Amino acid sequence: MSQTSPETVLLSEDPPLDLRLSEDELETTRERIVSFIAETVEGAGAEGAVLGLSGGIDSTLTAYLAVEALGPEGLHGITMPSEVNDPDVMSDAERVAEALGIEYDVVEIQPIADAFFEALPEAAENRMAKGNVFVRTRAVCNYFVANAENRVVLGTGNRAEAMTGYFTKYGDQAVDCNPIGNLYKMQVRQLAAHVGVPHDLVMQEPTAGMWTGQTDAEEMGLDYDTVDAILAVHVDGGLSRSATVRELDVPEAAVDRVVELYERSAHKRAMPPAPE
Repeated sequence: MSQTSPETVLLSEDPPLDLRLSEDELETTRERIVSFIAETVEGAGAEGAVLGLSGGIDSTLTAYLAVEALGPEGLHGITMPSEVNDPDVMSDAERVAEALGIEYDVVEIQPIADAFFEALPEAAENRMAKGNVFVRTRAVCNYFVANAENRVVLGTGNRAEAMTGYFTKYGDQAVDCNPIGNLYKMQVRQLAAHVGVPHDLVMQEPTAGMWTGQTDAEEMGLDYDTVDAILAVHVDGGLSRSATVRELDVPEAAVDRVVELYERSAHKRAMPPAPE
């Protein structure tokens, strides 16, 4: 497998903040995640793991690390194409599975989603609600296989997605663990390059696969380099709003947008509330 230099892994030519890890940190991170996956499976008394393969960098990196932790026989991949998915990206998902030598299924989820849309046609008029059906259908398929085979479901969420709430509740975060959940998107790409993921997959345009042509950056209104930087400095790091603007040389509106996403998605990062 060709290896891309981690030094080349940047989403933009001039990111607001360089969050790339050193070579030693990359290797330590790889070892920690591989051990985490193995220990999670063993601790659950499971026989392996299930992973939804989208063709995107998050699921691809998770697949590479899971195979290192469990061996090819320990990971069962599922690709779940529908009318909203780019066929080329779904082909990338199968390409990853075949390159890693893992068992995988191709499950056409359009008929499953259509059953919901036909049962509740008025709800299907809402694009976001309709898009979330595809995401939640994928989660059901993952757990169907996991339950049948005594496996755990691996999540593919990264830190930027978790902190901004950029995931479907009870959908792509309906998982047993998030191996790459502590990594900013820039670090996901860098680690993927470090473990040998092909460059075209490392730099794949992120999409949640909710509707045709949908991209993460367009929906959030910011690219991941900017989101990462504001999260690291302002939300995680505690630097004031004005200092963040000066430090990163980003518009105030960008900081406000990330804070809005973070605060508005607090319910996604907590257990459902109950009366005291």
